[in-house]
Amino acid sequence: MAMYRLMENYGKGPVSIRDIANSENLSEAYLEQLFILLKKAKLIESKRGANGGYILSKAPDQIKIGQIINALEGDMELSCCTKDTKCPKQVECPTKDILNEVQIKIQNVLDSMTLKDMM
Repeated sequence: MAMYRLMENYGKGPVSIRDIANSENLSEAYLEQLFILLKKAKLIESKRGANGGYILSKAPDQIKIGQIINALEGDMELSCCTKDTKCPKQVECPTKDILNEVQIKIQNVLDSMTLKDMM
């Protein structure tokens, strides 16, 4: 919802964390932690000064929902058999193929929707 609030103000100037926190009934400290991750992923930018705050780094139609979720939650992995893990049951695992297919479909859906689609 914080990204939605930034989208609502896109092209109008920065939005303060305080304003977003108040409108979403969230703590400023919590939002600051989220914004660190979103800024690191280059999805938002900060502007300093009296009228400072945060803005989207790209147009809303250029920010995919999958990018936001990955920035905040990390790469999604439904299966324990990943590239980085050596699972002893990887060869005979009955759920690996299904979970990998579900993961691909979820990621495709998330990558097909943009922040602008939330309007």
